[in-house]
Amino acid sequence: MPADLALAPKQKRPAGVRCCEPVVYPDVDREHARRMAALAKALGDPIRLQLVDVLRKHAGKVCVCELVPLFDVSQPTLSHHLKVLREAGVVDSERVGLWAFYYVVPDALEELNAWLS
Repeated sequence: MPADLALAPKQKRPAGVRCCEPVVYPDVDREHARRMAALAKALGDPIRLQLVDVLRKHAGKVCVCELVPLFDVSQPTLSHHLKVLREAGVVDSERVGLWAFYYVVPDALEELNAWLS
């Protein structure tokens, strides 16, 4: 059985008037979303994700010279990836002479993990 629908001509809404109300609003404020996006972006590279995996499994701080043989990239490239992770606050480092020792910041991924669960 066909339904009779009253059709009305389209009318243009004035600027700034919504067509409908949003169904769901975000729970994450903009600043929190920026921090989580920076973490997600830093972890968005396979090598960086593997670096974090190695560092979090290691007991203590890891010298960059121990990390280089684990990856098929040059030492400067690996250092770049570690710098990105450090700038995002995922890992930190401690310099001893010429060497840099890296470790995962204990609470760095808690915020992202809490939001994902």
